[in-house]
Amino acid sequence: MDTASAPLIVWSFGIAAGAYALFAAYLLVIGPPLQSGPRARWMFLAVVASLVWASISWLSFATDLAVLFLISSVGDVLRHGTWFAFLLLLLRPGHSDPGSRSPLPAWLPLACWASIGASLLWQLSLGFGLIAADQWLRTALMLALTMPVIGLMLVEQLFRGVAEDSVWNVKPLCLGLAGQLIFDIYLFSDALMFNRLDQDAFAVRGFIHAMTVPLLFMATLRSRDWTSKIRLSQRAAFHSATLLMAGLYLLFMAGVGYYVRYFGGEWGRALQLALVFAAILGLGVLTVSGSVRAKMRVLVGKHFYHYRYDYREEWLRFTRTLSSQDSPQAMGQQVIRGLAAMVESPAGGLWLREAGRDSYRQTARWNIPDSEALEMADSPLVEFLISSGWVINLEEYRCYPGRYGELEIPPWLSELPNAWLIVPLMVGSQMTGFVVLASARTPIDVNWEVNDLLRTAACQAAGFLANMQATEALLEARKFDAFNRMSAFVVHDLKNIVTQLALMLKNAERHRDNPEFQQDMLMTVEHSVERMRQLMMQLREGATPPGAACGVNLPDVIERIRKEKADQGRKVELLLHEKLATRGHEDRLERVIGHLVQNALDATDPSGRVAIALERRGDRAALEVSDTGHGMSQEFIRERLFKPFQSTKQAGMGIGAYESAQYIRELGGEMLVDSEPGKGTRITVVLPLFEVRTESDLREKESA
Repeated sequence: MDTASAPLIVWSFGIAAGAYALFAAYLLVIGPPLQSGPRARWMFLAVVASLVWASISWLSFATDLAVLFLISSVGDVLRHGTWFAFLLLLLRPGHSDPGSRSPLPAWLPLACWASIGASLLWQLSLGFGLIAADQWLRTALMLALTMPVIGLMLVEQLFRGVAEDSVWNVKPLCLGLAGQLIFDIYLFSDALMFNRLDQDAFAVRGFIHAMTVPLLFMATLRSRDWTSKIRLSQRAAFHSATLLMAGLYLLFMAGVGYYVRYFGGEWGRALQLALVFAAILGLGVLTVSGSVRAKMRVLVGKHFYHYRYDYREEWLRFTRTLSSQDSPQAMGQQVIRGLAAMVESPAGGLWLREAGRDSYRQTARWNIPDSEALEMADSPLVEFLISSGWVINLEEYRCYPGRYGELEIPPWLSELPNAWLIVPLMVGSQMTGFVVLASARTPIDVNWEVNDLLRTAACQAAGFLANMQATEALLEARKFDAFNRMSAFVVHDLKNIVTQLALMLKNAERHRDNPEFQQDMLMTVEHSVERMRQLMMQLREGATPPGAACGVNLPDVIERIRKEKADQGRKVELLLHEKLATRGHEDRLERVIGHLVQNALDATDPSGRVAIALERRGDRAALEVSDTGHGMSQEFIRERLFKPFQSTKQAGMGIGAYESAQYIRELGGEMLVDSEPGKGTRITVVLPLFEVRTESDLREKESA
């Protein structure tokens, strides 16, 4: 070791030893390790082992004794071993945890202890002089790199396997240990590549450990007994296995690179760099390859677990996939993707039966050609899917057609590229459609577990699709209902216009030579045409009338209604106490008041009395329409009045009263009804006042 770096190394490991000593003292203060749980004891042992290793390393460089350097190397191996034991204990499911999953795979602890045992034996072989130093170094560096790689795999599996509510507890622990391990991987991979330790990197190794101790301390504060909710999920096992394979691959390529450089002569370094770049590029290609990921998932699920699927993860992923879209077109593709992900399929198509059709057609596709093929609802394929509910494996059907009875595969399905599985979408005993999946990226045994998962997921997907179709049908029905309701209002107004024109036509026979009648007739026709034009615009663009609400002079509106009814031969008395105005649409208010007056006239004999009164009530205008007609019962007023299609008239539709009440509510008013059979009716319309000021506020202030 370079003498220039020796003081820095001494300080580095001295600071690391001090940090570990303080941490160990803290663990002793918060509770005796022997009286704590196994996790706390192993945590204390790992910290003590790290303290011993850092102290011996500091002493070896301070005294420059070779035997102490060898002891520190053995201490480094034992330090890894205690941390491995602590992490494996955290990964082991607790006996009291009802959510515990499968036990740890056998290869995980075996890999840990094999690396620790091999490293110890190799260190001792040098100490007893069994192997020469120049032959010992290469393998020692390889074993020194293997331990942090396995340790990083344990940390990664711990972080991925912990329950969501325990991530906060173990996050500092994982960050602290990962920092140490990643630095060691860099240090020893560089040494393995160049067959020597980087003095500068080795000099700061102690500082790195000292910087990670606060994270370990924080993890202890957050969880005294650590967590009992750690489980080994298939996803964690998959990522850990992938990390292990990547580490072994890089170790192998590093060894090849060393020998290429050693035997390459002048071109050795250039060839080594090219090989390292090719190795990293190849690893990237393998990482993003869907086929490789699929093979790894199948490998982990087949050899390390009793069941192929982690059902919780599959169900959450499938539900998220279905919930990510809210339109039927996009939902169809999400159904295909969700089912395809369960069997590593790269493509598929969805055939649905639409309302009013007797066939299934392709409504969504993913990575397969568009198909115009129709499958009739009474075809052998559809009848087989409905009667059996099976997932049809076309590869199995081609090899063993007898297993599917008299099933006949239609020609269009045989021509579909790589068609593999047919999954029915069942809602009860009805089949809303079926999904055709393409062949998987890797060979998969479609056994009972795969079939059960696909059938169950297909039922959920069918429910989603059926619910979305029902929602669309309901929205369409509501649109038609709104249009029909608007049409009813228009028909009601047209009926009034037709009545007015019919009355004018009836009087035309007697007064056609009267110039005043002709003038009134032209005005009436013009008014009717304008009203019908507004009705057509209202029917085309919606129920809201054109124009904004403004001040409406109520006496002027009442006078026009009185004159119109007088022209029709009916008398309406007026009792106007003062001029009042309200805010609204003048045409609609005139139509509402006119409708109330017309109803009063229809319910009253010609000898009876119909009157309109207008007065102020506080900050509101009260317009009262009264008559001496036949009246209404309290039951009719309570249950049927102001509801559409409810009327006391034989030819009435009940639309006018409903529309009138709705509009008065829109203006912030209300309609009060007082009626008694045989004695007449009094309807009071209460509206907010619209104050018209003729003087400025400045003049009021001056007069004050």
